Formats: sequence, structure tokens, C-alpha cells
Amino acid sequence: MQESYDFAIIGSGPSGSVLAHYLTQAGAQCVMLEAGKALDKRTYPKNELHANSQLMWNGGMDTSQDAQLLFLRGKVLGGGSVINQCLLDRFDALALEDWQAKSTVDWHQLADFERHYNEVESHLCLHHFTDDEHQRNAQLFMQGLDQCGMKWTRLRRGQNNCGHNAKTGQRNDCMQCLNGCVRDAKQSMPVTFLRKARQQGLALLTEFNVTQVIHGQHFVTVFGEQQGQPRQIRARHCIMAAGAIGSTELLLKSGFSSSLPALGQGFTCHPQLMNIGLFDEPVDAHLGTFQSVKSDEPQFRQQGFKLENVFAGPIAIAMLKPGFGQEHQDFMQKYRHMACIEVAVRDATEGQIRLNNKGELVIDKRLQPADLQRAQAGLNAVERVFDAVGAQSVLKSPFSFGLHLMGGCTMGEGVHNSVVNSDFGVWGYDRLSIADSSIFPNAPGINPSLTIMAMAHRASEVLLAKYPCRSQYTRHIPAQDRSDLVLESVTETKTVVLKSAAEKSTLANASAKKMKLKSEGNKVTTEV
Repeated sequence: MQESYDFAIIGSGPSGSVLAHYLTQAGAQCVMLEAGKALDKRTYPKNELHANSQLMWNGGMDTSQDAQLLFLRGKVLGGGSVINQCLLDRFDALALEDWQAKSTVDWHQLADFERHYNEVESHLCLHHFTDDEHQRNAQLFMQGLDQCGMKWTRLRRGQNNCGHNAKTGQRNDCMQCLNGCVRDAKQSMPVTFLRKARQQGLALLTEFNVTQVIHGQHFVTVFGEQQGQPRQIRARHCIMAAGAIGSTELLLKSGFSSSLPALGQGFTCHPQLMNIGLFDEPVDAHLGTFQSVKSDEPQFRQQGFKLENVFAGPIAIAMLKPGFGQEHQDFMQKYRHMACIEVAVRDATEGQIRLNNKGELVIDKRLQPADLQRAQAGLNAVERVFDAVGAQSVLKSPFSFGLHLMGGCTMGEGVHNSVVNSDFGVWGYDRLSIADSSIFPNAPGINPSLTIMAMAHRASEVLLAKYPCRSQYTRHIPAQDRSDLVLESVTETKTVVLKSAAEKSTLANASAKKMKLKSEGNKVTTEV
């Protein structure tokens, strides 16, 4: 049975969830399609191995074509917001000036982003870390930066009652948040925007793997499978919010590349290099507040990198040490004595997302000399910091993690060099929009989560201006009853087929004060 809605949203991360909230709040009938499972604080995996297999695409093992970059992307209800640290920074003038120079989009400037940042932040609990929350890993980082004359600042995180209390000594080990927050303290989408959208009538379909999007004159049809069963969803408008790789891959597999020559171009990320310093005394970087400090050195920003204190579980740390056998085992036995500083590079070289002759995804992303120069400048700074605080030795990262995936469907002012226009619409396809990180013109060098949310808010305004919803009424249909509903029209006047007189009567009684009803046989037309 085919189902119809005002908006179909593909993806449940920061973009999709924010869009779902504002669209349902305005009265639109929306469905969200998520490939991952609906997990929560009771069911999130408790260890790295299960987290990789249950929360990430391909077990967290998506690689670039040359295998020098390992890309991590969420596959769970809430998307990347479930597995990231929820660090929420606004873009600076440098990032947006570079965006505007590349895209020529007028509103890519701080003054235009201000109200969108303010709006989405009003729905989040934001926390700046304090001195009593820094554990030993952060303290060593700060001391080293101070001794080297390098500036630093406290991170701002989306969290609410993480369980830290300096007076009582209570401490929560926040590294677990990489597997999903077990306290619902992290401001991930399932406990913020997505929760509100569901309360406002959002239809949610999880474990739904979208295989194709067909754009028609009057509606968009989304084809896919849910737990092995074929499904079709029809909507007035479809919004891609599946992330840089997900949205780009879906458009490629749906055949849009012939009319969108820039599709797949401009792929960027923030390559991350984790570096281990070994100390005589225990550091216990795995305990307490996981990540609380970053460098704030203007010279670093101009050089294209930043430093942050981070850490990881034993599996991830073991991957950083080349070799095997006794030497590797001896290294891992020093786990409690490890501190970690990460170099986050502002990507300077664009890559490409494409399909090979077999229709398989290929991520062609190589670190070029400009990227390697930035990485090396960061590694040099890390060595200075570790040396200043007495590290016995330093293990430099042998490879890079590609985080904060961006581009592939970039925003611009022409179909020749972009996929999306300044109003988030796909060039030449009036009923298709993209509002996730795939539209970023280039890498900002700043955590993108908050800006993704801000842009989703702007996109919701554009869409509601195009499809005005004149009522707060949204009909709620239990999942088990959804197959009985067919929208014969997805215009402002909606016609639904009701299979029983009881359902017809119930709808009429519940809606009498909120809408006009016209009854013809088994059809009820609602004028919203």
C-alpha cells in the first residue's frame, strides 16, 4: 500500500530532526525515513565492538579509495547526533567568508546566520565546561598549551545533567556517549528536536532503507525496503537529510547525475589524527568528562588546524599502534598511562563521491600536499605540548579518521558547479530539497552540527513559505492502521479513503471544530 504525506524526510540526524520539528509544528503531515534502528538509553550498546556494528554504516569501516581515510557516519535513529560528542560551535567570519566566496550565496554571512543560531539554541541545553570538570587528560593538555604560550578555551557542549558534581565527588564516565548517551543528558536529536516532532504527529519509519527517489510533476515517490518488505512513500516534497555520503549516493543511484553535473563533487571532511603521549603516572583519560578543551590559537586557525583533548576505547587505541605480538600487548597494558591530543585538519582538497561500473559506492578522497602540510604543523604542535608536560614518548597517528563529512551536493548559484540553489532546492527539480552537510561549499574547520541545525531551520522557513500550512491540525494514525489510509490528493485540500463508518465518524467528531468536512460515501474531504 502506498502512503502519502506533505513532506518525506530521509534521515533523522541534526538536519532531518530539526526540519521535522518545524514542519510538524506548522501543521504539515511529515514522514521520516531512517535506515538505522530506534535505540534509546536502555538499548544503546555498551562496548565499542557492538557500537560500531549497531550504530554506524558498514561497521564504521567506510574507507577512501586509497584506504588512507576511515569515515565514520551514524546509522541509528538520531544519526550522527547519537555517536558524536555534541560539541556545538557557531561558525566564525573566516568560515562563512570562504563559503560566500565559493558559493556566491548572499546569506552566507554571520549576520544572516545569527537568528537561526539563536532559534535552534533556544531548544538546547548548552554547557561550558568548568575547571572542576577537567580530568587529568584535559589538565595535561591545558598545562602544555600554557607552557608553550598557546591559547586554549573550554568547549561548549549540548548536555543536561551529566552527573558531575565536584562537591560530592560524583563523576560520570562520558566516553560512553560515543555509543549513545545512557542518561539522555547529551542533547542528541532523539531527546530534543526529534522528540518534539514525534509529539507533534511525525510519522517515523525506522530500518527503512531508501533505494530510489523518483521526482514527478505533482509528487515525489520514495522507494525502499523496511525489514525486507518493499515500501513506497509519496509526498508533495522530499527532503534529503541523509548526510554527505548518504544523500549523494542516493541521488547518484536514482539517476540524477545526468542532469546534475556537479553531483558528487566537492566532498570534504575534517581529517582527525589522534596522538598518544605516555606518562609515568596514570592519566585515566577514559574516566570522567571525555572532552572539554580545545586550542584557541589564532595562528593555528590560519594554518588550517586545531587541537583538542580526546580519547577512545581500547579497540580504537589498539588500531593506532602498528604491529602485533608482545610489543603491541606491552603498549596496550599502558592504557591508563595514556594521554591523547587530536589534530583536526581543515580540509584543503576536495574529493569526489561516485559509483563504479558495478553501481558500488566509491569515495575518492586523498590527502594532498596542502592537507599533509596542515597535519604536520598540528603534529609538531602536539609534540611540543607533550614534551612540555613530560611525556615519556609520543605515538603519532598512522592514519586519519574522516569526521564531519561534507559536500557532494554543494550549494551555489548555477547547475554547472552546484547541486542545490540558495533556497535548498535541487536544480531542475521543484519538489526536491537538500538541507544537510552535503550542501556545504567547503570545509569550515569548525564542528558543523550547530550550523547544520541552523540551516535546517532556514530551510523549514523556505518550505513553509512554498507550502503554507493554515492549520495546526494533524491527523494521527497508529502505525498498525496506516495501511488503511490513502491520500488521493496531496494538495491543500486532502481526500482520504476511510474503510469503516466508525473511522469516518470518529474523524468527523474530533475535527468538527478544527476543519470543514464534506462527506461523499466513504470519502471525507478535509479543507485545512
